[in-house]
Amino acid sequence: MRKLLLSGWLAIASMQTAYAQTPPPAQQAPVAAPAEPIVDLDAVVVSGSQPGPGLWKVLGKNGHTLWILGTLSPLPRRMEWDTNAVERAIAQSQQVIESPSVKLKADVGFFGKLALIPTALKARRNPGDKTLQEIVPPDQYVRWQALKARYIGSDRGIERWRPVFAALELYDKAIGKSGMTWSGIVAPAVDKLARKYGVKRVKPEAEIAIAEPKRALKEFANQPLDDLACFEKTLDRIQGDLGNMAARANAWAAGDVDALRDLPANNQFVACSAAFTEAGLARKYGINDLAQRMEREWLTAAEAALQNNVSTFATLPVSELLKDNGYLAKLQAKGYEVQAP
Repeated sequence: MRKLLLSGWLAIASMQTAYAQTPPPAQQAPVAAPAEPIVDLDAVVVSGSQPGPGLWKVLGKNGHTLWILGTLSPLPRRMEWDTNAVERAIAQSQQVIESPSVKLKADVGFFGKLALIPTALKARRNPGDKTLQEIVPPDQYVRWQALKARYIGSDRGIERWRPVFAALELYDKAIGKSGMTWSGIVAPAVDKLARKYGVKRVKPEAEIAIAEPKRALKEFANQPLDDLACFEKTLDRIQGDLGNMAARANAWAAGDVDALRDLPANNQFVACSAAFTEAGLARKYGINDLAQRMEREWLTAAEAALQNNVSTFATLPVSELLKDNGYLAKLQAKGYEVQAP
């Protein structure tokens, strides 16, 4: 869901290649102290070499095998992942299928991307240059100010960002200060092993074609978003769920699938992605059904691999492997046998 959220309009905005310092807003009245104290998160203690979870196994009707590694973000930053089991699976495979993603197609070239920077930066800001204090409910703004002071600092430019973008920035900073990281562990290791053994990589992608990206960004900059639910749920997640996130990160590192299944997996990205995908412009540019298209692309690649390859290695978010209506459930419904680690 995080990839889905960071695609869509955020993918369009990501065509910027630099960031500019936003002018500070007018001085605002001080806010009251937060109703709930911010409690320090216990350190993520997992470090050193860790096995990660075992591999899920999908058996084709012709005896072919699809090995799937369940991925998780964030993970402990100091963890060293023991990739022996993954290396054995990749070494004997004919393909590596990556987790589904979104591909932005906009033929603008390098200098075209540079020209989009001012518009992209403007699209990140609230229409009418309003501040968060003017947009979000007072109680949420009090919480925002406390969490911002803790995880971001005195950046005043972010006060004019749309709630969804401000929430994402706050969330990323909170993750970083909690001993976890979004990337740099699993994907680079899998890519390195695929190159080592000369295994072809398959990238299931839902493509977004934007013929006039500058015009699209201008439209987006002037369109309000229904993103207050995203903002509130992100504050809730940071204040009340970072501990569970750390526990899930530790469980993944230790290969404890039962703990991953039992620990709460609440996230705010459903509400945050809806802010983009349910907007009118999302339908205009084909962004409203990205989740379904990504799922379709991955399942198509998986079934083709099961048909043509003796062995295939793949990655998927572990949440999709554990939930009742996830990708594995769809394969089971088609008659494939699935074995959990």
